[in-house]
Amino acid sequence: MTSYEYDLAVTRLTELRAEADAAGRLRRLQAARRWARRAEYANRRAARASAAVR
Repeated sequence: MTSYEYDLAVTRLTELRAEADAAGRLRRLQAARRWARRAEYANRRAARASAAVR
């Protein structure tokens, strides 16, 4: 493999790693938002149930 081909391969691997990191961050952010929504809904349900008992 020539030096030019090697440089291209290294550059491509770097790009792929960066894309994978960005995709991972996006998945974690979406999961965090989903769990926050679920927690908020659970909190509201609990508040309604508590109010109904009073």
